[in-house]
Amino acid sequence: MADLVLRKSTMTEKGIKDAVTETWTPPTVSAGKVPQVIPGRSNNQDIEGDFPLDQIVIDQLPPGTQIHSSDRYGASAWTVTARITATDADGEPRFYFLKCAEEDQGKAMLEGEFNSMCELYKTAPKFVPKPYTWGKLNVSNPDTYFFLCDFVEMTNQNPDPDQLCTKLVEMHQASVSPTGMFGFHINTCQGNLAQQTSWNPSWVDYYVQLVRGAMRMNAEINGKWKNLEQCVDRLISDVVPQVLLPLESEGRTVKPCLIHGDLWDGNIGTDFATGEIYVFDASVHYAHYEMEIAIWRGKVNKVVSSKVYLNNYLSRMGISEPTEQFDDRNRMYSVYHTLHASACHNGSSFREE
Repeated sequence: MADLVLRKSTMTEKGIKDAVTETWTPPTVSAGKVPQVIPGRSNNQDIEGDFPLDQIVIDQLPPGTQIHSSDRYGASAWTVTARITATDADGEPRFYFLKCAEEDQGKAMLEGEFNSMCELYKTAPKFVPKPYTWGKLNVSNPDTYFFLCDFVEMTNQNPDPDQLCTKLVEMHQASVSPTGMFGFHINTCQGNLAQQTSWNPSWVDYYVQLVRGAMRMNAEINGKWKNLEQCVDRLISDVVPQVLLPLESEGRTVKPCLIHGDLWDGNIGTDFATGEIYVFDASVHYAHYEMEIAIWRGKVNKVVSSKVYLNNYLSRMGISEPTEQFDDRNRMYSVYHTLHASACHNGSSFREE
C-alpha cells in the first residue's frame, strides 16, 4: 500500500480523545516469524536456505519433485513468506510460493486464501498462480498454518489495462454461483480480518450484511470514532434502498459474479517471463460485479485508480441499469472496502475517507 496517515483515537470516560497522527508505510519485510519446525528432507537430501520446511509441506508437492532450497521472500504485514526452488520429475526447474501465519487468525486467513484461489483458478486458470494446498504445520506453540501455490516472478511495471480488464471481465462473465446466491461457503479474509460472506439470496441484504460485519469489527478493534456508527446506520437505512433497490426493480436482476474481493494495486502483478497478468491474495465471494472495481477509487491505489482501468473495464463489461446511478453505487461499494480496511489497519485515514 502507499503511505497512509494513521490516526489512533484513545477512549476517555467522556468519550473519544483525538489522537496522535502517525505515518504508516508498507512493510519491507514479512512481519511473521519463520516457523520453528524440524527441517524436513527432500528425497533424503537436505534443503538449503533460511526458511526450514516442515516435512508436511514437502510431501504436498507433486510426486518426483526435488527441493533444492527454501528462502524468505517478499514482505507481508501479517504473514511470513518463502520461495521454494525445485526441479520436477522431468528435471525441469519449478518454483513454489509458501505463506505461513499463526494461531486462529492465521488459520482463517490461509484457509480463506486457499479456497479463494481455488475458486478463481477453477474459473480463470490463466489469471492466478496455481494453488496446491493449505494446512497445519507440525508446530504446536504457536499453532501455525501454511498456504502453498506456484511462484510467479513479477515485474514492477504497471499492469496493461487491456489485458487486466479483459481477464477480469472474462472471469466475471464465466463465473456461476454454486448456490445461485451471493456470498461464499466460508468467510474469506480481506487483509487479516474475515468478511461476513455467508450465503444470501438478496443483493441488497448481502451488501448490508457485509457492511454491518465491517462496522462491528471496526468498533470492536478501534473503539468509537466521531459519528461513524451513525453514518453507517444512515447509509443502511436511507442510502442503500435508494441506490441498490433499483438494480432489482422493473424486471432487472443482479447476477452473483465471482470477484477477487481485494483487487488493489498490491495484489496485481505481471509475469516477468511471459508478460501475463496475475492476481493473488484473493478474498473471493459472489457479488455484484461492480463491487470488484469500487476498490479502485480508494486512496491507497496509485495505479488502478487511473480512469483508464475503470473505463476499459466498463467498455467491455457494461454498466448495470440504471446507468445514471453507477457513480453512486461505485462510491457506496467503496465505503465497504474502506470500512473493512479501517478495521484491519487500526483505524487510520481510511476512517477519514
